[in-house]
Amino acid sequence: MDTTSRLLMLLEVIEQGSFAKAAGARNIDRSVISKQINRLEEDLGVRLLNRSTRSFSLTAAGAEMVKKAVELRELLSDTLRVAENYNKEPRGLLKITASGIIGQRYLQPVIIEFQKRFPQVEVELRLDDRLIDIVSEGFDLAFRIGKPKDSSLIARSIARNRWLILAAPAFIDNYGEPKKVEELSDLPAATYSSSHIKINTIKYLDQQSEFYEQKMKSIFKANDGEVLKMKILSGTAYGLLPAFLINNEIKEGQLVPLLTDLQLVEHNPMYAVYPHRDLPARTQLFLDAVCEYIGKDKPLWELAIPDFDKLYQGK
Repeated sequence: MDTTSRLLMLLEVIEQGSFAKAAGARNIDRSVISKQINRLEEDLGVRLLNRSTRSFSLTAAGAEMVKKAVELRELLSDTLRVAENYNKEPRGLLKITASGIIGQRYLQPVIIEFQKRFPQVEVELRLDDRLIDIVSEGFDLAFRIGKPKDSSLIARSIARNRWLILAAPAFIDNYGEPKKVEELSDLPAATYSSSHIKINTIKYLDQQSEFYEQKMKSIFKANDGEVLKMKILSGTAYGLLPAFLINNEIKEGQLVPLLTDLQLVEHNPMYAVYPHRDLPARTQLFLDAVCEYIGKDKPLWELAIPDFDKLYQGK
């Protein structure tokens, strides 16, 4: 391993926050990371880290080396992008991350066709609902609901994200069909809840465009949309779901939209997120293919919902 590789390894340790996490990201033993950082210190002739049994901190020299490692990584990335764009055939590794539902439903079909078209492109797809640092973990593209907080990343909105209030016929038979949004406060609900997002209110506008929130009586929480949909399909709770989770359940009568005269507030759209504006050819071509598959004006998932353009627009 050369000095450049060791510098990048040091950067990864700092960004991950520990030797163990950096080793896990590379799928190597922690001792390998430690030995290579020691070798880097020997090569440079300076101490880079102050170590204790449980933690470490950067020395002044280490902080300067990390800055240079960031510049080095950007230079190497730019070099690879320039070289790839001179190739007639896209090639190399394309690393993508997305939530499970988005990856399974809307990325995997594109990946299959993309690799038929460009067989020299290797694709690594990581399905994970946690927020990933795409720069430090080396991802080319991330597909997420909502714009990233990191302003250094490029975020491109690729599809709107409208929601529906849904219940199964058995639920309506048992509780009756609500006529006013206030009635929902007393009905059992299934709601989304994760370590960083909780959706337990229905946000809507009244006829004067005043914003309101109706609290939901949650009897079941989950951090997976498909699990929430299963609960709603059971007839034991209603729920608020994004349109991209719907297959043919509404067409087939398994789910019924409630209070469709409400003007629901749209949630954050789906974004493609990437670290550099100047994308390599393989990344740009894949992003274009995803946008084409999902649909530029109307997302394909809305096609499964009868008269969706008329629902939740207010009257």
